[in-house]
Amino acid sequence: SAEGFTQRLHQFPAGQLLVVSGDRPTIQLPALEHGVRVLVVTGGYELSPGLLQLAKLNSVTVICSGYDTATTTMRIKSARRIDSAVQFDCMTLPATLPVADARKLVERSRQKLFPVLDDHGKLLGVISKSDLSNPPKPKLILVDHNELSQAVTGADEADIVEVLDHHRLGGNLRSDQPIRFVNEPVGSTCTLVARQFRAAGIDPTPNIALCMASGIISDTLNLRSPTTTDVDRDILKWLSGFANLELEQFAKEFFEVGSALRSQSAGAVVREDCKEFVDRGQRFSISQIEEIGFELFWERSGELHEALVELTRERKLDFSLLLVTDIISNGSLLLMSSEPAFWEEINFPCLERHLYKLEGVVSRKKQLLPLLSKLLQNASSPSETE
Repeated sequence: SAEGFTQRLHQFPAGQLLVVSGDRPTIQLPALEHGVRVLVVTGGYELSPGLLQLAKLNSVTVICSGYDTATTTMRIKSARRIDSAVQFDCMTLPATLPVADARKLVERSRQKLFPVLDDHGKLLGVISKSDLSNPPKPKLILVDHNELSQAVTGADEADIVEVLDHHRLGGNLRSDQPIRFVNEPVGSTCTLVARQFRAAGIDPTPNIALCMASGIISDTLNLRSPTTTDVDRDILKWLSGFANLELEQFAKEFFEVGSALRSQSAGAVVREDCKEFVDRGQRFSISQIEEIGFELFWERSGELHEALVELTRERKLDFSLLLVTDIISNGSLLLMSSEPAFWEEINFPCLERHLYKLEGVVSRKKQLLPLLSKLLQNASSPSETE
């Protein structure tokens, strides 16, 4: 009887019980209330929605069997433990491992299947040797850069299908097939993205519009940078209508809240907006932050210089630069890890060792980088002539 079953049920630990039942709610209900380990429903039946909800609340595993109760019970009794089929000393692969490195590892192993784990050891999936013999390449669009040295890790193994950018051409970018390559001299890549929205007749949501407007305001220093174009002004005005913005007030609050020097460590500051370049054999990086005034910079200039030196050593660069731009005065301070030989030709005043005042310079792309390229070119000209 159901009453006798319930009494018998409470004589055993719930976590060790597996109950087999047909379509009998009077058996299923007490089993679920007791919180048994597994409830097997036989005869092809399923639990009612109410009982299924109770099973979820009490963390009871429910298995539906197409066999009758007697056959199901016999199969359970004859089932083997999974231990004999489990390999405990197997090779696993981290999810962040590049495909090329994973291929080298599995080729040397006699193992057939390889669990893939996240940083916390959680199983994400399983791959085989055949999966890595000719894996499909991930498709990648490069946005706001066109150099592989600035792309995400593994970009050299991806199928680059499009580039959307506003910087100089550089690096060793290659493609197997013709791709769509948009590179225009506007102040922000967000301008190009928003323009695609408008061309496609898609109205951005307020949040997306705010995101793109913030990008334009940041990149163009609220349309004050020399990189600003009429296209940027037009697109920002268009976006402000969807984001419900009063542009000047939002820009002021945006730069006040976004002070990297106020909220981040020195190491994070020099890495936040850091781009690497190679020019005439010199490998260097240029980081840029925008601030309202230079007060915070003067308080932290020492630790920022140490962070630049560490960044140079870590990435094996020849030198690293930090351009600190004051959006009010429309000028910048340039902090250097060290002054390379060609830097002697610079025409900007040196405030102290490794620190220069760049009046009127606010753009890394249109002002500082061309200046560096010109200095490098002048420095290399004599040797090339010889």
